[in-house]
Amino acid sequence: MYSNQIGLNELVLNGMDKKRQDIAYFVSFCIEQYKNEKQITGAEAMRQLDEYKVLDYLAEHYEVLHTQSRQWILEDIEEFIKFRKQKNV
Repeated sequence: MYSNQIGLNELVLNGMDKKRQDIAYFVSFCIEQYKNEKQITGAEAMRQLDEYKVLDYLAEHYEVLHTQSRQWILEDIEEFIKFRKQKNV
């Protein structure tokens, strides 16, 4: 029974690692798309996205967002930034 528990734990950890990896790939895809859309440097894109906590938002809502189109995601990022600016965050 002990060896089965270790096997199950390894499966759970591997699943978590894959999900984290998927989220990281998705967030980097979004950064790259935002950078290209705005025609800015990667550093500037990161500064803007970090300033308004967009990266946290993308990671937190990965399950829904990663199923959307590139254009939809970019529009959502714009709306999120606009909302955060209005809130002075």
